[in-house]
Amino acid sequence: MPPILSDQVPSTIMKNIENEFTGLIRFVEQKDLVLEKEVCGFAKKGVDMSFPYVIIILCLRGSATGLYDMREMHIVKNTLTIIMPGHIMRPVDCSDDFAYMRIAVSSEILGEVKNHILGHEYDVFHKSPNCQLTDVQAERVKALAEVLSAIAQRDMNELMLRRQMLQIQLAIAYEFIHFYRREEDKRWDKSRYVDVYNRFTDLVVAHYKENRNVNYYAALLDYDQQYFTKLFRQASGGVSPLEWIQQYVVTQAKLLMDANPEQTVKETALQLGFPTTANFCRYFKRATGIYPQAYKTSIARD
Repeated sequence: MPPILSDQVPSTIMKNIENEFTGLIRFVEQKDLVLEKEVCGFAKKGVDMSFPYVIIILCLRGSATGLYDMREMHIVKNTLTIIMPGHIMRPVDCSDDFAYMRIAVSSEILGEVKNHILGHEYDVFHKSPNCQLTDVQAERVKALAEVLSAIAQRDMNELMLRRQMLQIQLAIAYEFIHFYRREEDKRWDKSRYVDVYNRFTDLVVAHYKENRNVNYYAALLDYDQQYFTKLFRQASGGVSPLEWIQQYVVTQAKLLMDANPEQTVKETALQLGFPTTANFCRYFKRATGIYPQAYKTSIARD
């Protein structure tokens, strides 16, 4: 079975890709892995996105800038970017000729891949999501993507075999990428500020539905709130941890409302862990200046 091309994704999915990944995510649930061999430009700029899956992007040509967990990153030809589940990506700008290969990997596969990885920390990628490849390395990554896509197209009655094969091939791909980025990893800023920032963002991704208080996360990190806030501001360029939490929660809320226009505000509030609809509405209004229903009305008009 040939690898999936962007023009082989069903038209309903491609329409939703204009809303950046909304339909693609549904398609990943069916196939476990989806490869788009060439995507041109950004569907939406300046919009925060967060995905339940790993998204792997290889720049084919041109250049782009974006924010990953509110930190600036630059992408040029052969930049490999791995976006971890739950973390925030905001496309900012790109050149007219910007194009990239994109792979989305389901959470079911991701969980099992970790068991195959030998001696490496899987979540290193969100700490330093970009890796610059050589032309030869980029071609090898493309070849691996073709193999993965071919496996993902296997008949659904071979689901378990397909998933096992995907897990093994993804583990191999991870080892290649980890080897390619070994020099990049040496350049990490290992300061206490950056470590605190990374640990905090991981904790928010895991616990934002149950707790949105800065003191809760400061305690998990063994800091008092005031000192933690000081460290975080130094790592984030002035953004406070409360602002980060609010932006993350609002991003998740908008994604839910974008993906489910028929869903009520009450249902969205429950999904996000708010005790009441009123509590959610006040939180959303405080962070954005408008109520959730006004946001839903605005996207309906678009």
